Amino acid sequence: MLTDNEPLTGQISRMTVPPATEPAEPADFDRVWIWGVPLARLTYQQTLDKVDRLIRCGRPAFFITANLHYAMLTSRHQRLRSVNNKAAFLVADGMPLVWYSRLTGRPLPERVTGADLIYLLFERAAERGHRVFLLGGAGDVAEEVARIALSRYPGLQIVGVLAPMLDDLSPEEHENLIGRIREARPDLLLVAFGQPKGELWMAENCHALGVPACVQLGASFDFVAGRTSRAPKWIQRIGAEWLYRTWCQPRRMIPRYFRNALFLVQSVARDVISLCRQLTGFRQLGR
Repeated sequence: MLTDNEPLTGQISRMTVPPATEPAEPADFDRVWIWGVPLARLTYQQTLDKVDRLIRCGRPAFFITANLHYAMLTSRHQRLRSVNNKAAFLVADGMPLVWYSRLTGRPLPERVTGADLIYLLFERAAERGHRVFLLGGAGDVAEEVARIALSRYPGLQIVGVLAPMLDDLSPEEHENLIGRIREARPDLLLVAFGQPKGELWMAENCHALGVPACVQLGASFDFVAGRTSRAPKWIQRIGAEWLYRTWCQPRRMIPRYFRNALFLVQSVARDVISLCRQLTGFRQLGR
C-alpha cells in the first residue's frame, strides 16, 4: 500500500475532492508583447531548462502556455493581466501569436504547445528525478495519463493524481486539497482545469501549494489519454490545427474560434490604426 508521499510506480491512487504571488526570479530572457500578453522568446529546449531552473530554485512558481484564446481572455479580464505579471514566464502556444511576432519584427523562435510540452516534461522529469503531480481532467482522464506516462517513461515518479470538481468544493475541502498536494512534495504540478480557471487557480494558490513549477495544460490530458485526437502533423505544421479541432468538435469549437477570430481582426486593425497615426505624426513633425 502506497502512502500519500510515495511515488506511484505501478499503481495509481485517486481522490475526488475539487492571494497573490510574485515571479520566482528575475527574467533572464527576452519578452515580446503580443496583444497584451508578455511572451518569452523560448524554444522547447529553453522552456525545459527554465522549468529545471525553477525546480532547483525551489520557490513556489507557475508558468503559462498562452494561445490566441488566452490572449483574448486576457484582454477582457483584468485579473488575468495580474496573473501574467506574477507568472515566471509565458510561452506562445498558438501559431497566430508566432506569425504576428514575425510580421512585426519581434520574432518568437517557435510555438511551444502544451500538447507537446507535456511529453517533454514527463521525459525530463524521468531523467532528472522530478516528482510529478497530476491535477484535474474529467473523470478518470488523469489516471489514464499517469498510466501511459509511467509505462512510457521508466523511472518517472508520479506522486499524486487528483480529479477535483473545484466549483463543488467547500472551503474545508479545498484546504484539504491544497494540503494533500503539499504533503506529496511534487516538483512539478500539471493542472488541467481549463482556461482561465486553471491559470487563476494557480496564481491564487501558488504559495499555499509550495510547488516550484506549476503549469495549466488544458486539453493536453485528453490528448495523452486518447480522449481527443490531435491533428495530423502536416496540419499542425501549417498552423491549421484549429480547423481540425473544429471538424472534430464543431458545437464546442465554432463559438470559441469565432470569438477568437473576431478578437484577432480587432487587434490587428487596432495595431494598424495605431501605426498609421504614428506615421502621420512623424510626417507632421517633419514639415
